[in-house]
Amino acid sequence: MRFAALVFLGAVCAAPAVAQEVGLADLGLHDRLLILDTHLDTPALFEREGWDFSDWHDQRVDNSQVDIPRMQQGGLDGGFFVIYTPQGDLTPQGYAAARDSALGRAAAILRVMTENREKIGLAYEADDVERLQAAGKLVAFQSIENSYPLGTDLSMLESFYKLGVRMAGPVHSKNNQFADSTTDKPRWNGLSPLGRQWVAEMNRLGMIVDGSHSSDATFDQLVALSKTPIILSHSGPRSIFNHPRNLDDDRMRKLARSGGVMQLNSVFLVPHNPTPERSAIEDRQRRWEMLNARERQQLLADKAKLDATAPSLTATFDQFMNSLLHALRVMGVDHVGLGADWDGGGGTIGMEDIAALPKITARLRQEGYSEADLRKIYGGNTLRLLRQAEAYATRNRRGAK
Repeated sequence: MRFAALVFLGAVCAAPAVAQEVGLADLGLHDRLLILDTHLDTPALFEREGWDFSDWHDQRVDNSQVDIPRMQQGGLDGGFFVIYTPQGDLTPQGYAAARDSALGRAAAILRVMTENREKIGLAYEADDVERLQAAGKLVAFQSIENSYPLGTDLSMLESFYKLGVRMAGPVHSKNNQFADSTTDKPRWNGLSPLGRQWVAEMNRLGMIVDGSHSSDATFDQLVALSKTPIILSHSGPRSIFNHPRNLDDDRMRKLARSGGVMQLNSVFLVPHNPTPERSAIEDRQRRWEMLNARERQQLLADKAKLDATAPSLTATFDQFMNSLLHALRVMGVDHVGLGADWDGGGGTIGMEDIAALPKITARLRQEGYSEADLRKIYGGNTLRLLRQAEAYATRNRRGAK
């Protein structure tokens, strides 16, 4: 078993609520499964002064949700660590600043994984997962959220590929040079001409195309143009919560018919209205390691007072499971996975960090899903898409010779 003792003891000692809700049989099954999450925003913490990926952190204290001890505790074998860049101006200066920021984030991922190479390893292809697992290590793929840092130079995609990136999405919360965002007004009515070239280059390199954050029209065109099935790395069903970041049932079925996969997000389940008071608390939490004992005590008191009247998490674990179960009913077990947006706004009441992942296993088993089904949902579907992308790129290279 991978981390049987750690998972069991961690669940009992550090997460008693999880241990009470999940039986030993389900904990044992959970430990046997390969569990990958396709959208881990944790690299945003890698450059936080004093924050250490190898240490156990308390989400209630510093608001972080993923670290190596909690990955072992929750049975998360790894996933895609995100190179995220906020959307800026579509100018040479904007592109250059974004490029430098993205390269810096990629360097931080490589640095942290190298520092922790005894416990986690970088993965560059699907077969690396089995190799790392056999060595008793966690798995770190890399992805790009928002291709804005590429500017208009698509050769930058290959540069990121050489650094280990194996998944990318064209756009984030605002339209850019590649595509329309689902949370912006249409500019291109889908992909731009450069965006269509971006899809072809993604396919050539063997990278998974990520449609999360893409407008409906962009999604339709990504499915139609990509030579291999696309993924939605962190999305959800619009019929469960009517938000543009979620996907309607017809498009969910279209994604399934095309062979693609939707990884379930835990963010867009209920309305979210951040307040200035909450933002101020989160800013202080980000500086937790720099606070003295008195400042930490005051922060926890202020946070508890705010949580009592305006909690940061309002969606429940049951609402997340309703979303996941709906996706499974609409799309089937071959086309659904997990991408909860940890450290990027994800989590629910009852599933505040990755230590609670065994609860998903227990609920799915309760709903009648088999171990074979869970193997697909937790990691098999993601690796299938990666293998398809790799195989297409290999055939493409051979054909070019």
